Amino acid sequence: MRIFLGLGSNLGDRRENLRQAIGLLEARGLKRLRVSPVVESPALLPDDAPADWNLPYLNLALEGEVGCEPRQLREWIVDIQARMGRGDTPRWAPRPIDIDILLWGDRQLAGGELTIPHAGLHRRGFVLTPMVALEPRLTVPGLGNRTLLDWSRELRHHIPLWMGIVNVTPDSFSDGGQFMDWDRIEPHVDAMVSAGAHIIDIGAESTRPGATPLGAADEWARLEPVLTRLSSRFAHDPLRPLLSLDTYHPEVARRGLELGVDIINDVSGLTSPGMRELARSSGNDWIAMHHVSIPASRDRILPPGCDPVATVEHWLMAQMESWDKAGLDLGRIVFDPGIGFGKDSLQSLKLLRQSARFRRHGLRVLVGHSRKSFMKEFSSRDVSDKDLTTLGSSLHLCAQGVDIIRVHNVPMHVSGYRGWVHLVTP
Repeated sequence: MRIFLGLGSNLGDRRENLRQAIGLLEARGLKRLRVSPVVESPALLPDDAPADWNLPYLNLALEGEVGCEPRQLREWIVDIQARMGRGDTPRWAPRPIDIDILLWGDRQLAGGELTIPHAGLHRRGFVLTPMVALEPRLTVPGLGNRTLLDWSRELRHHIPLWMGIVNVTPDSFSDGGQFMDWDRIEPHVDAMVSAGAHIIDIGAESTRPGATPLGAADEWARLEPVLTRLSSRFAHDPLRPLLSLDTYHPEVARRGLELGVDIINDVSGLTSPGMRELARSSGNDWIAMHHVSIPASRDRILPPGCDPVATVEHWLMAQMESWDKAGLDLGRIVFDPGIGFGKDSLQSLKLLRQSARFRRHGLRVLVGHSRKSFMKEFSSRDVSDKDLTTLGSSLHLCAQGVDIIRVHNVPMHVSGYRGWVHLVTP
């Protein structure tokens, strides 16, 4: 039976607790299929809770298969939690592990200590963000035809995933030449992962205005050694970051998938037949970006005075119809409105103000605005100032409910987000 579990920890070494719990579940016979990104959320506390209970949780969703009945799995969970040191503590007290059965196929069960689907899963951001990352179009038995993504749109705050950028390029607009060898890439990735990056996006071709296009063979020559090392490094960690490959060449995408890449970030918007066929057959997630030209060109932009949000939305609706006819799983597609790609500075700002609007079409939304040239009107050329300006924009994207936020400086963003989210939730 295909099931989904929710795991959380806010006491001790939280990540190690989650790893240990997954291992103990597998030892009991659970077959792990997929593990969501790990998200952090403030503790849910009653008004009279002690101050030392205010410890943030790490949360994930696990998709698996079991051959037992729900009550048997519940017994295993109770035993595992006890073995890991969770005693008979008050309901809201900190705990090293918390394991819940979220979904059990299409079954519904109520009575005693076990309710399936888990009560309130559609109202909790720390459950919905991990679940949406796995199955955004999944419906909850007993709750009608609304999808998990639909439910997440109603939350006061939808927890975002952070995507960190690794440009293996000599000519990217803000960090070209900084990460051309492993000795410099490794500490950069380590810093992002330690800070809480959920996705690492690796690209080898600059798409800034005026950039020289790179052929597939040259692009792969830059990417292959980096992807090989990263895939090997994270291969056996169930809590590993997802690896995203930034390319519009189908041959490069195919090779990346063979090396274990999780996501293809296609700045050409899933418009080529080769990319569409890979997306149809792979089962991986694909990011499709709106663009006017690749590389971006200052001479090819949306018409001045047009409504950029309506224009991009019209493009998206047409593409969704085309993707559906081509047999693509729309639940595996993430939409990127393409900030700065064929938009002037005011058009980019308008898109940022309404980025979450695109979620109403049933797709997750990614925004990549970090250090973009549209900020030059209100930011200096200094990278640290651009990062602070980016952070201000990012917090507005968080408030809107954007699913994935793509940035250069992950440590700064996660720190800023933590300070913000503890004031806006619950």
